[in-house]
Formats: sequence, structure tokens, C-alpha cells
Amino acid sequence: MSNLKPYLKLHFIIFIWGFTAVLGALIQLNYLVLTWYRMGLASLFLLTFLMFQKSKRKNLFQSTFKKQARYILGGVIIALHWLAFFYAIKVSNVSITLLTMSSGAFFTSLLEPIFYKRKILFYEILFGLLILFGFTVLLHIEKIEFTGVYFALIAAFLSGLFSVINGIYVQYENALKLSFFELFYGFLFLTIAMLLSGDMQHLPLPTLTDWLFILLLASICTAYAFTVSIDIMRFLSPFTVMLSINLEPVYGIILAVLVLKDKELMSSNFYFGAFIILIIIALNSFVKNYHKRD
Repeated sequence: MSNLKPYLKLHFIIFIWGFTAVLGALIQLNYLVLTWYRMGLASLFLLTFLMFQKSKRKNLFQSTFKKQARYILGGVIIALHWLAFFYAIKVSNVSITLLTMSSGAFFTSLLEPIFYKRKILFYEILFGLLILFGFTVLLHIEKIEFTGVYFALIAAFLSGLFSVINGIYVQYENALKLSFFELFYGFLFLTIAMLLSGDMQHLPLPTLTDWLFILLLASICTAYAFTVSIDIMRFLSPFTVMLSINLEPVYGIILAVLVLKDKELMSSNFYFGAFIILIIIALNSFVKNYHKRD
């Protein structure tokens, strides 16, 4: 019972993450402008939060060149991840994007041995290949346009890369401070790219509805969710968190059908195939936990 409250918080956060994709589909701005607004406002919200914490405010801007280089790298990676993620949603739909994004565990299993200098585990590769095979069969059955799938795979790879390098960075840096600077540098990277391309001169202003969705995306789905997810790790095991996060595509697909209706409705084959893929992902988590206990 002592872990019930953080466990419920965890699932609320996963629910929020699933709703992120739905917001991306609802907002009428293109993927570049949407990501720019999200990162800029989220970094502003986190900065405001940090400024109210005296212990973190004091040393907020004191860091070495090496740390700043880490922030910049992380910021560019997460910016590119969100660009690919929102582009995939715009050219396909939420269900396809979220299901494809669940392949992130496979990419992480390939990247972890490189960055953490450990052996590649056979079962991780096997499960990853089974998941990718499942995607291939499922998408051919559905006759889906593959552009969205390709960009969702890129987003999944960048998500895995971001998680792996942040797993290293967070050993030397406060997580909130790290998140703020990565979001800020990602926003700065997109600003420079838009200035060089001329997109900044024709920056579209969001409608009132879009502003509401963007504020939700930047505050609740980004700044708030990240902050709470850190606190949860003090009460729940990494395995519990990892296994629960596998439900994000489930929550997201259900929300997409409820909110976006006909645009997100897929055939029964799609949902059956998605269920099989999610079972494989969950099985991978169980096997990984079993090996860690050994």
C-alpha cells in the first residue's frame, strides 16, 4: 500500500505521455513550429520551477564547458527526436506512430552495450527482431504508407539514444537542471535552424485553441511529467517503471480513437497485431528482470 500512490502517479504520467501524441495531431501547426513552441515554453516552465528552489537556483548557471557540451548534445538529440515524432504523426496517425515508437527498447538494447561497455545480450536482439518482424507483417497487412513509419523509427532510435546518454549524464548532474538546459539548447538549435532557413520570418501564430493545446503540451506533458517521473523513481523499482511504460502505446491508441475518432480507427487485424507486439515487449521486460536477478 505504501507504493500505491507513486504507482498511480506513474500510470497518470504514462497516460499524459500517451496524450502527447494526440495533442500533436490536434495542433494545426507544422511539426517544426510545434516542436519549437514546445521546447521553448517547456524550458521556460522548468526555469521558473528551478528559480523557486533556492538550492538549485544558486548554482544553476555554474558549469564547465564539458557539461555545456553534454547539454547541447542532449538538446539537439531530443529536438530531432520530437521533430521526427511529430512529423510521423502528421503524415500517418497516432496509432501507427506510437506502435512503431515501442521499438525504442530494441534500439536501446543495441546502444547500451556501446555506451556502457557491456556484452550484447542475445535475448534482447531476438526480442527486438521479433518486434520489427511483427511491425513488417502488420504494416503490410494494413497497406500503410511507410513514410510515417520510417520517421517514427528514427524517433524511436533517437529516443533510445537520448535515454542511454542521459543515463550517463544524470550520474554527474541534477536531473532537473539537466532537463532544463537540454530543452533550452534544443530550442536554441531549432531557432538557429529556422533563422537560417527563413522559416522564422514567416512564423505562424497559433490559434486560441492551438495555444491551449501547446500550453498543455509544454507544461503538463513535458515539464510536469518529467519532474514527477524523477520523484517516482525514489519509490518504485526500475523494473516496475520500465514494465509500466510499455502501456504508453495502449493508452495513446485508446485516447486517439476516443478523441480523433474515424481518423484513428484501424482494422481488427491492426489491433490484434499491436496486442501481440506489446506482449513481446512485456515478455522482453520480464526476461530482462529475471537475468538481472541472477
